[in-house]
Amino acid sequence: MSKSSISAFDREWLLAQRRRAEGNHQAAFAHLERAHILGQRHTWLHFKTHAAMFLLGWQRRSLAELLGQPPRMLAALLFSRIWVPAGNTGGANVSAFKPMPIPTDLRALLDQR
Repeated sequence: MSKSSISAFDREWLLAQRRRAEGNHQAAFAHLERAHILGQRHTWLHFKTHAAMFLLGWQRRSLAELLGQPPRMLAALLFSRIWVPAGNTGGANVSAFKPMPIPTDLRALLDQR
């Protein structure tokens, strides 16, 4: 990962934690989705994002996230360096295998590799 994409991941992570602390779970999840796109090729960041989605699912009482994130956490540990679906936002509301369009601002950061 480039320094700018790591900084962007850290910024999205911090914003997610702030929104969660404020009780704005929807905004927190949106920032975690962006962090997921940035960090999904880095095993620890990928796992960390899915774990945060699981914890936010617990706070939101989202059965979909509570059931959907554990397999994604395991896959993050096993496959992050082998294959990931580019642009996938990581939530249980989308297929774990589906590539998705990458937001333009994040694409520019990921292209710096």
